[in-house]
Amino acid sequence: MKLYTYQRNSAGERVRIALGLKGLAYEYVSVPAMPDGAYDQINPQGLMPALDLGEGRIIAQSGAILAFLEEAFPAPPLLSPDPFLRAQARSFALFIASEIHAVTVGRVRRFVVDRLGAGPAGEAAWIAHWTREGLTRLEAMLAERREHSAFCYGETPGWADLHLVPALRNARRFEVPLDDFQRLLAVEAACVELPAFRAARPDAQPDYAGE
Repeated sequence: MKLYTYQRNSAGERVRIALGLKGLAYEYVSVPAMPDGAYDQINPQGLMPALDLGEGRIIAQSGAILAFLEEAFPAPPLLSPDPFLRAQARSFALFIASEIHAVTVGRVRRFVVDRLGAGPAGEAAWIAHWTREGLTRLEAMLAERREHSAFCYGETPGWADLHLVPALRNARRFEVPLDDFQRLLAVEAACVELPAFRAARPDAQPDYAGE
């Protein structure tokens, strides 16, 4: 398998973590290093990441890639055998992908700055608002769990956790204070020293060139 991504692409980091948790080997392909237009020929969506299974079989969007990996390589699982906990983990992850990440990605921020004329201060306010709003909701979700667990929804890391860690990394990158989110930070602390999470970090990727 080939994973088309970029060191700071948080959706790509989700997939890298999943591949690591499942012990799956893959080739890392840095999209920015490709010739202009080459990636669009592979993935018409033009967004990262994309997983190439060979023979022209391309899966775009991290959510679709994760679903494929869970179905094609079920062990070890990323989701609990309990249907309710599976749904909770998916809900948590979808909130990150749809409500936090989707409004803070680069193309959205460029539109806010350039087309709407918000400037750097407006961009910072936009990111801080949507990130804090989202993390507040996620903290509340963990507070409502029926049982405490080391990870978001269980005693092993999985679907929700691999979405959370890149989201918190992005929050720090944009200098969003995190002191109010102790439950989220506790889960992150349980994740970050695990091999799959360490290997997926931006600074562990071959195209990392510093911040």
